[in-house]
Amino acid sequence: MTALPDLGPAGFDTIIDARSPSEFAEDHLPGAINLPVLDDSQRAEVGTIYKQVSPFQARKIGGALAAANVARHVAGPLADRDGGWRPLVYCWRGGQRSGAFSTILAQIGWRTSRLEGGWKSWRALVLRQVQDLGPPCPLVVLDGNTGSAKTEILQRLALHGLQVIDLEGLANHRGSLFGAMPGRQPSQKLFESRLAVTLAGLDPSRPAVVEAESSRIGDLSVPKAVWQALCAAPRLRLQVPLAERARYTSRAYADAVAEPGRVEATVARLAPLHPAEQIEAWRGMADRGQWAALAEGLMREHYDPRYEKSRARHGENERGVIPVADLSHAGLDAAAARIEAAVERLHQDSGLPLRPGA
Repeated sequence: MTALPDLGPAGFDTIIDARSPSEFAEDHLPGAINLPVLDDSQRAEVGTIYKQVSPFQARKIGGALAAANVARHVAGPLADRDGGWRPLVYCWRGGQRSGAFSTILAQIGWRTSRLEGGWKSWRALVLRQVQDLGPPCPLVVLDGNTGSAKTEILQRLALHGLQVIDLEGLANHRGSLFGAMPGRQPSQKLFESRLAVTLAGLDPSRPAVVEAESSRIGDLSVPKAVWQALCAAPRLRLQVPLAERARYTSRAYADAVAEPGRVEATVARLAPLHPAEQIEAWRGMADRGQWAALAEGLMREHYDPRYEKSRARHGENERGVIPVADLSHAGLDAAAARIEAAVERLHQDSGLPLRPGA
């Protein structure tokens, strides 16, 4: 591979990651399945023998383990593959593990390929995209205080045919203290892989809309080139009444309020930043299930002041304010239409179309 988009047109039926489960969990090629040549404990065992006994003994034991594991994969997950099946196999650097696996598959008669350079070659392309190249097209940043439904509006824009980059979706986090979503966040490397694939798939001739974010989304960092592009891009700001944002947030974060103790624990993390009586008032609202009131208080006293401070650093990039009276389905549709029109106005002079074939 010389570029990230090379993977799709190659037309492999299955991409097999031959590394251990922990390596696969940290990062892997998109769509890959994990069929380890050595599992984590076996890999550790062979490595210990290599260092403490001899490389020959390690290779002999490793070879026996690998052969048994590949045999189980062929008889199990791969048993239904027909003669025309075309897999791509890779390991950490395209060496012994993928070599052993691909040799056996090829000998069976399958049209087997091996990724030169392995996962390391993939990782180099990912880093080049997110750290050096960044987005290949112009960006428009969708800004707005907490609870402005930016993510939901992005989803509507995508349905309308606009290019969007959903950073929070890729990071599996809503970007706030209460933003944890079901399932864990991906590792930093897997987040970067997902983001790199998204960027590489964008049409350079059309702008992409992305939500305003800080440099961190939960536990993950936005890569350098992407963050620089976000900071330099023109911004459109949603202006939504505080009470409406609070009502929307109490609905949108239903999973958080349904989890016993989660809201109270998150409020407690704010104790170093606010007076004790304020923390107790918020805890009381949580105890009584007054979610809209709690959301409004948190926005007024905690989130909004911090958003305004952060926004001031990018004030020169603001190109328009979009008033949104309500965040009902109809209100969100109307907001998306106004954002779409504003994006189109921003790019009229450049001549860039919003949709394919426009």
